[in-house]
Amino acid sequence: MYSLKGIASVVCRLAVFLFLTAGSYCRAETIVIGTQNFHYFPHYDFTSDTDKGLAWAIFEAFKATTEHEFVYISMPVLRLQKELAKGSVDFIYPDNPKWYNPIISNSRKSFSQPVTRALGGTIMRPDKLGGGISTIRRLAMPLGFTPVNWQERVDQQLTHLIRVTDTLNALELIAMNRADAANLEFHVAQHIASQQPGLGNFTLDPMLPHDGVAFSLATIRHTPLLAEFNAFLASHKELIKQLHAQYKIRSPEDILNSLKAKYY
Repeated sequence: MYSLKGIASVVCRLAVFLFLTAGSYCRAETIVIGTQNFHYFPHYDFTSDTDKGLAWAIFEAFKATTEHEFVYISMPVLRLQKELAKGSVDFIYPDNPKWYNPIISNSRKSFSQPVTRALGGTIMRPDKLGGGISTIRRLAMPLGFTPVNWQERVDQQLTHLIRVTDTLNALELIAMNRADAANLEFHVAQHIASQQPGLGNFTLDPMLPHDGVAFSLATIRHTPLLAEFNAFLASHKELIKQLHAQYKIRSPEDILNSLKAKYY
């Protein structure tokens, strides 16, 4: 597990400095951030009563520069968009201007600069790497995610998609040889595997379909506070870097380069 005490120390050391150097956003109020109800640690797990992940740590550090109170509410993906449209939540996370949803046009929303970047890809046993895409006949994928990079093979019945409830279920299918691979986020898969050592080792094949994706904060009404958050990200890069290191989250490019050097 990652140290909540360590995260708190990073945030707290800079809290006073941040508060004194940042501007304030109008009047103090309670800001409601709607979040996906996924266990997506170390990126985020807003259902947790303790450490909610990297995004939470960054939001809490930003909160120290404002007079506001932040409240986090977890809910299903589509409901997030509905609640944002109704105005019952002020922000949603994560979001991305390239993602499609049937509820709100992205043109109505304003997006922050990336809070972090995730690496989704083909997770499998290390000894299976290098076999090529034709060896992936059974692919596990959590519900709610779209198999963009695999859709053509799925449509051609070259790869069978197995829908699962979460990352753990996907890794279990690989461990039982009921799936050849899974389309998962690299850090999340590594974290779950570390909590379930009996499942064995997993890695990402850098030569098979993968995507680096930005996670942003989105809003409709609170564009001034969003601008303030963007300024915070730009002016406190060292803090953001420290928090990424605390949660052991690396850039997609760094991960892919290291995996290519190790396995290819």
